Amino acid sequence: MEQVPGLTTLSIHGFQLSLINGDDRYVPNQSISCILNFDPLLFGGEAQARAYLDELYEELSTGGVLMELGEYPFSPRYAWVRDRFGMTWQLMLTNPAGDPRPFVVPSFMFGGTNHGNAEEATNGWISMFDDARRGTLYHYPEGSPFEADAVMFTDFNLHGTWMAATDSGTFHDFTFTPGVSVVLSCRTQEEIDYYWEQLSAIPEAERCGWCVDRWGISWQVVPHNIAELMADKAAREKILLMGKIDLSQL
Repeated sequence: MEQVPGLTTLSIHGFQLSLINGDDRYVPNQSISCILNFDPLLFGGEAQARAYLDELYEELSTGGVLMELGEYPFSPRYAWVRDRFGMTWQLMLTNPAGDPRPFVVPSFMFGGTNHGNAEEATNGWISMFDDARRGTLYHYPEGSPFEADAVMFTDFNLHGTWMAATDSGTFHDFTFTPGVSVVLSCRTQEEIDYYWEQLSAIPEAERCGWCVDRWGISWQVVPHNIAELMADKAAREKILLMGKIDLSQL
């Protein structure tokens, strides 16, 4: 765990997660969650994976349960829970014979006015990176409540990080918020400029390295040493006045 004023960075089985203080505009909801893959191959067998899943279920469900712990068509043991800070987690016992995935996979749920956009959005993100690729892609079958071209589940890899997405129906009354964002760590000003141009779709939302894409998802397009910069009072004060970050001013 690494800490600077207002920022904590931690690693969960190799997945980097940053936590920052914010006001009530930055409230997470279930539109962006983290899938936790309890692969028996990662934890010494199915019994150990189940036990670890059940342990984390108790720790992470203090804010409520969205889907009860039990057996589902897609997993023999699964639950979707909310922790006491509002972040939601999908705990899933996975098939060790399937394609390997990391323990933590961020997942985007395209619901409400965003329903039906999962495939277009993920295609756009994949096209941004030279080393990106799609993994699986499943559309809803005939007879389901959703149209045939809606995405039931897809996962994709952006620059070494696996993510997932799904279309979840127009009946949801929530969508993406800045309570959960995606961090793009850039080495050069050229990289910052490129990703900013690709992603930023709402000029009034541009602030201190944050932008919002056309789907309403917040991205932090920041230098790789952002924690170091934010720890320096003079640099931090300059960043807080910027939209897109300008390294020449730091």
